[in-house]
Parts: sequence; structure tokens; C-alpha cells
Amino acid sequence: MQLLCTLDTLPEDTSKGFQLDDISLFAVNKQGQIHVYLNLCPHRGVPLEWKPHQFLDLEKNFIQCATHGALFSIDNGECIAGPCPGEMLTSISSTVKNGQVWVTLP
Repeated sequence: MQLLCTLDTLPEDTSKGFQLDDISLFAVNKQGQIHVYLNLCPHRGVPLEWKPHQFLDLEKNFIQCATHGALFSIDNGECIAGPCPGEMLTSISSTVKNGQVWVTLP
């Protein structure tokens, strides 16, 4: 396991990008749950954010691909709107311990 961040750097309803071992990841804090995914659109194979740490739509209800606007569920990474319905973001196993977010890289 590797330390990704502390919870105080990932407030509720925010997202943040990370680079660990040449792997681009991002984390979302939604309703007290931390969700971590590879920063890679399953449709185009490009990074998702439109500017650093901006992975969420304006209402902060979905992960949004900046390239083509696809919307992904924060809970499971499934594309629910856009050109790749049913495709999934790659989830990264994470654990929160003592106010720290830890991940297991693939």
C-alpha cells in the first residue's frame, strides 16, 4: 500500500489528481466516501480533467471527461452518459486509516 493523501487535503465534494509511480490517479470525496480511479477515459484513453484537480461536473454529482463530456458515476466509475455508456473507469483499491488515504496500485 502507498500513501495517497490525507483527508484534510481532500474535502467533501472535491476531487484531486495524483501521480504515483508513473501512474496518474484521481480521488473523489463524496458523502464521506473516498473513490480512487486511474486518470484515463475508457473511450479515448486520455486524462479526464479539464484543468488540474477538476474531475467533477459543475454540480459535483458526476466525474466528467473534459474531452467529450462523458459522465461517470462517482460510486462505481460507470459511464452513464456520453459516447461510452456502460464502460467503466478503472477503480483503484483504497483504504482510509487514521485520516490518511492509502491505495494499492495495480
